[in-house]
This record gives sequence, C-alpha cells and structure tokens, in this order.
Amino acid sequence: MTYTEVVMTRKEAREQAFIIIFEKEFNSEYTLDEIVDAAKEAELFEADGFAYELAVKTFESMDKLDEIISGKLKGGWKISRISKVSLAVLRLAVCEMTQFSDIPVSVSINEAVELAKKYAAEDEFAFVNGVLASVGKSLKEDSGENE
Repeated sequence: MTYTEVVMTRKEAREQAFIIIFEKEFNSEYTLDEIVDAAKEAELFEADGFAYELAVKTFESMDKLDEIISGKLKGGWKISRISKVSLAVLRLAVCEMTQFSDIPVSVSINEAVELAKKYAAEDEFAFVNGVLASVGKSLKEDSGENE
C-alpha cells in the first residue's frame, strides 16, 4: 500500500496514526491495512506516509513498547489499568522516541501530551507526560548523553 498522496504536518500525521492505533484496540480481528482502508473509505483517514509508517511501526512493536511503558509505571500501576486512549498515545510516542531518530524526544513527548489533552480524560495528560519523561530520561542515559 502506498500512503504518500497527502502532505500534512507531523502533528496531523501523529493524530491520524493515533486514531488508527486506537481503532485497532477495538477491532483486533482486522489487519492494520484493513482498518486504514476502511478509515480512508469513510474519509476518516488521509493518506500520509509518516502517519502510516508510525502506525505500522507502533503496531508491529507493540509488545516491546508495552514492556518499556510497563517498566516506567509506578505506584502499583499495571498496563491493564491505563485507559485505551492514554495507552495508544503512550505506545505511539514511545515508538516515535525509540524508532525515529530524526525526531527529538522532547517533540515526541510534547506532541503526545497534546494528543492526551485532546482525547483522554481530564488529567490523563499529566500521567502521559510523567511516563514519557521517564522513558526519555532512560533513553538519554542509555545513549550516554549528558543532561
């Protein structure tokens, strides 16, 4: 499949990828491409290469992403307690942080917080920010970068 016909901002593309990943949570019997095709047909998804790549990479690395997220949860939180919206946002952002080296970690975190503010329950953006800040700190330490 080719999804490069539409040019949109990365912010818009992230939102499109988030919607696809979120939808996949409720339609696990369908492939990611089937969900994208249905969304395009309903005019809910615009074809964008970055959005599609981010959604695919997130979906394909879900177990690894969940492992990273789980490792940063505190206070008895388990991944099963996280709302589906926040979990989709976290997965997308952690995928971006770990698999798109051309995007600064701070940008990934800020964009994820904005998605959480728009789609998640009232204060979930703070939770998303905290988890992603912890992931970002670990990535910085793992790469040997100085603060």
